[in-house]
Amino acid sequence: MKSGKSDHRGQVIYFSHGGGPLPILADPSHAKMIRFMQHIPEQIHRPEAIIVFSAHWEEKILTIQNSGQPSIMYNYYGFPAAAYKIEYPCIGTRDLAVKAADALQRYGINCRLDDDRPYDHGSYIPLKMMYPEADIPVIQISLDHSLDPLTHLNIGKALMPLLAENVLIIGSGFSFHNMHAFDFAGRENPDPRNDAFQDSLINICCNVEDDAVKWQQLTQWENLPWARYCHPREEHLLPLHVCVGAASGSAQLIFDDYILGKKAVAFLWRQGDLSRPE
Repeated sequence: MKSGKSDHRGQVIYFSHGGGPLPILADPSHAKMIRFMQHIPEQIHRPEAIIVFSAHWEEKILTIQNSGQPSIMYNYYGFPAAAYKIEYPCIGTRDLAVKAADALQRYGINCRLDDDRPYDHGSYIPLKMMYPEADIPVIQISLDHSLDPLTHLNIGKALMPLLAENVLIIGSGFSFHNMHAFDFAGRENPDPRNDAFQDSLINICCNVEDDAVKWQQLTQWENLPWARYCHPREEHLLPLHVCVGAASGSAQLIFDDYILGKKAVAFLWRQGDLSRPE
C-alpha cells in the first residue's frame, strides 16, 4: 500500500453479500444485487487498499490476514462445479495488516496476525463483482467470536485512523439472515417483519446524527422490531457495527431491495471523520 499521499480519504461500506457463490453464478434471485455490486465503483473513488470484515470468519482473538497473496476457500457446499472453480487472485498487503494491528492494539484491543488465512466467500464473491480485475490489495479481519455488539463498534472506532488514507473498509454480511425464511426461487413477497427491521437499520444509519445514540441503539439491536426473526444468529449483522464504529455521521442508503426474496440494505459512508471526540 502506498504511504498516504492520495488526494482521497477512506470510505466505508456495509452490504449484503448474497447466498454463497450464487451471485457469481448469475442466480435470478440475486439479479438486483448483482447490478448493484457491479455499479458500486461508480459511486465511490477507487481505493488503494481494502479491508473486509466478513460474516464468515470469527476468532477468539481478533485476527488479521497477513499474507502477501492469500488463497481462497470455497466455504460453501452443494453448488454446481463452477462454484469451485471461481478465482480471485488479488494480493494482500502486510503493510496495512500491521497498521491495522497497531491501531487496534493502541485502542486496547488484543489481536494477532495470520499468515495462512485464505479469503472466504464473504470477501471474494462481492469483490469479484466490484473489481473483477482483482488489482486492489485486500486484507480480511475476523469478527470477535463473542459476537458482542459493543466490541464490534469499538473495533471499527479503533480502525478509524486508517481512513486518513485511501482505504475502503467493507462490512460484508447480510442485513437479513434467517436461512429458513429466504425464498430461493426469488419471489419478492412482502414481509412486514423484515421490512420493520430494515427500516430500523435505515433510520439508525441514515437519520440518527448523534453517534452516542446510534451506538446505544446498535448495542441494543435485539430490541429492534423482529430482530431475532431477521438474525437468529448475529454474525451477518455485526459487520455493520464495525462500519458504524469506523465512520461517524450519517450514511447514504445505496441499496434497499430484494435478495433471495427478502429486503436487504446497504450503506455508504464517504469518508471517516477523524474529529470525533473520544
